[in-house]
Amino acid sequence: MYINRILDLDTILKSKSCFLFGPRQTGKSSLIRETLQQHKAYNLLDSDTFLTLSQNLKLIEQQLTPKDHIIIIDEIQKLPQLLDEVHLIIEKYNIHFLLTGSSARKLRQGGVNLLGGRARSRHLHPFIYKELQPSFQLHRALEFGLIPSIYMSDSPQEDLAAYAGDYLKEEIASEALVRNIPAFSRFLQVAACCNSQLINFSKISNDAQVPSSTIQEYFGILKDTLVAFELPPWKQTIKRKPISTSKCYFFDIGITRFLQKRGQLNMKSPEIGEAFETYIAHELKTYCDHYGQRDLHFWRSKTGQEVDFILNNSIAIEVKAKSTISKRDLTGLRALKEEKNLNAYWLFCFEKEPRVVDGIHIYPWNIGLDQVWEL
Repeated sequence: MYINRILDLDTILKSKSCFLFGPRQTGKSSLIRETLQQHKAYNLLDSDTFLTLSQNLKLIEQQLTPKDHIIIIDEIQKLPQLLDEVHLIIEKYNIHFLLTGSSARKLRQGGVNLLGGRARSRHLHPFIYKELQPSFQLHRALEFGLIPSIYMSDSPQEDLAAYAGDYLKEEIASEALVRNIPAFSRFLQVAACCNSQLINFSKISNDAQVPSSTIQEYFGILKDTLVAFELPPWKQTIKRKPISTSKCYFFDIGITRFLQKRGQLNMKSPEIGEAFETYIAHELKTYCDHYGQRDLHFWRSKTGQEVDFILNNSIAIEVKAKSTISKRDLTGLRALKEEKNLNAYWLFCFEKEPRVVDGIHIYPWNIGLDQVWEL
């Protein structure tokens, strides 16, 4: 069963070409198949297609017909040189391209032609609540994540193991992103255990037995392959001095829990807090990437007061995996509210009905997410 996604590629491509990036198995191919199947496509994961195009970069232009208005190239990072030809075709024929990939690393590091602003960039993330409701299952999402093929699977744990193996084998080893695969594998597990925490290169270096300078390079690979993203600190408080260290979140809580070697998820266990926070981080990151020009930060003072997310320099959002919110749970939001430089203060939790305490809106998590998408 195909689940409709919020990303409307057809509308985007009517006005401009588009780079579509997303981690493996987030549904890029399915989205293209369901919404753009009438257009010509070249899949560079297909060895014959890759070989043919690498031997003749002019082939796409030579195969153009008057009916071609949109052309799709899957996994463009496999053949970055093709972008020069894409650029020429855009200029010469006014054709729009959809260029997909699971990594922007080769494109960014190779100094290749990124079409000089002639293409937008969009990201396809795992499922979100807005796409799956009303059949969304929070417990399943927190335990196995929201990668489409895994969330819908009859054997999600096996598929999580396969996904992690494929990432190391196909994304890291085959692309020669690192020379020492065992070291990167150790780093990957340690980094997952540091999910949602402040990035501490020295600690991760010691735990993974990898030099600190290499750890920074490895984090760059995680971000370039879209497996993790950096959450920068919000520094606009005056009364309470903010810290300047970033956090790191993995793109999917199911992958994170697998790398952490977690077992079955108990909704009353201590780990539910991290799982719920990581899930909300995914929802907010998807929202920001969908609309573009939206910022996501976190805030922590040097004395330890903290709010999980600052959305678009406007809304403070705290996340609590609790069914009953007490005054103590509002401490970070109250401290930030005293600074008087944000428009709203929200808390997402497991309570059943929304309420307001001293100007702080306490929302059931699903109602809170609906509020985000209505901004």
